[in-house]
Amino acid sequence: MMNTFVVYVENKPGVLTRVASLFRRRAFNIDSLTVGRTEKPEVSRMTITAEADQDQARRIEANLYKLVNVLLVENITHEPSIVRDLAMIKVAATHEARSHVLELASVFRARVVDVAADSLTIEITGAEDKIDGLLEVLRPYGVLEMVRTGIVAMRRGKNTISPATAIHGELDIAEDDVSQSV
Repeated sequence: MMNTFVVYVENKPGVLTRVASLFRRRAFNIDSLTVGRTEKPEVSRMTITAEADQDQARRIEANLYKLVNVLLVENITHEPSIVRDLAMIKVAATHEARSHVLELASVFRARVVDVAADSLTIEITGAEDKIDGLLEVLRPYGVLEMVRTGIVAMRRGKNTISPATAIHGELDIAEDDVSQSV
């Protein structure tokens, strides 16, 4: 099963290499990896997805905690969360096909971010299935290029765990605090 780990790390050189090497040494393939700064400039947040059963997921989490620069690890696979991916897809669009491609983009709530004489570049944000669906209906027109950011995920509601609260033992999460996605 695909597991989603949120890993807070110190924003220092070499941390990404150490985390990726851990997965390599343990023979796990990282399906998706996104990294970015958090609201605190000295802390970065990694969202990592990897195929693992429940026991393997626990071992991954335990091994991540062994890394010096790791502040907090959370497996949010079974938690109420918001998961998004972003993709840009460049599609061949002749004059005749352009209106069809624009209609398809509209159906998937994607937006056109670049128009050229012979192509359109479409930006779409959403679940992986939504992006895969758009990609499949665009293939007959000719997908020229595609790039995806990878998964970003966040727990729903105010059930926020930050490295500072976890490290200082101030963790307080209400069980009944769940919000709905729009």
